[in-house]
Amino acid sequence: MNIKYSIPQALQLSHRSILGMIRQPQAWAPTLFFPLLLAAVYAAQFSKAVNLPEFPYPDVTFLDFILPACVIQGVLFGSTNSATDLAGDIENSFMDRLLSSPVSRSSILIARLSSAFIYGLVQATILIAIFFAFGAELSGGVSSALALVFITSFLSMGVGSFLIAIALRTGSQEVVNSLFPIIFVFIFISSAFFPVELMDGWYGQIAEWNPLTWIIDWTRAITIEGFSWKAFLQASGIISLISLAGIATSIHQLKRRLAVAS
Repeated sequence: MNIKYSIPQALQLSHRSILGMIRQPQAWAPTLFFPLLLAAVYAAQFSKAVNLPEFPYPDVTFLDFILPACVIQGVLFGSTNSATDLAGDIENSFMDRLLSSPVSRSSILIARLSSAFIYGLVQATILIAIFFAFGAELSGGVSSALALVFITSFLSMGVGSFLIAIALRTGSQEVVNSLFPIIFVFIFISSAFFPVELMDGWYGQIAEWNPLTWIIDWTRAITIEGFSWKAFLQASGIISLISLAGIATSIHQLKRRLAVAS
């Protein structure tokens, strides 16, 4: 398919995907509410944790400490939406009608990946604005805020690409939604809500080697210590590896579905 037609098709399909998510508040509202609820509970319960000797950022509030983690949590919860919609299109046979048309096959995947990125961008922006309203601060100002939005949006697309692959493989909304607990576990066995320095035993070891811990720690450094290209590139590098693996898997599953359809 000529790129002249492929790009407009991808834009149209992306627009459709985004509108589809907007029209289903029951899917995205919990991903905004739940991280804010946890932030309120943890900020109240662990407010004095910053006074512990080994706490890595003793001069900040606990709300500032968990801000990047809560934004990442919300965006990861929302990363299932694009894949769920794709699985819905397969279940209701819209995908079959799409494949019978002369639409570019690559635009189908690009549309879903871009909608995951844009959804993450909007959600991250809303969450950061709410945190600011309740007194959270970013040491790097606008630069740190923009870095946080980009990192979380990029992560949404990266994780979403694996879920899109599963949607293409199974064609089932139920299967895609059943993966939510796995994302939940990955977040909680990380440094999202407590520093690894204060963990011990098997839990601390798992958290230390959890890739999500690395992303959160580097992102947290940007929000607390100020913008740093080193931390930004480190976080983006890990997400790039996740995205490349996820997109490669998605392409493989799309080709598989195309082969079956033909």
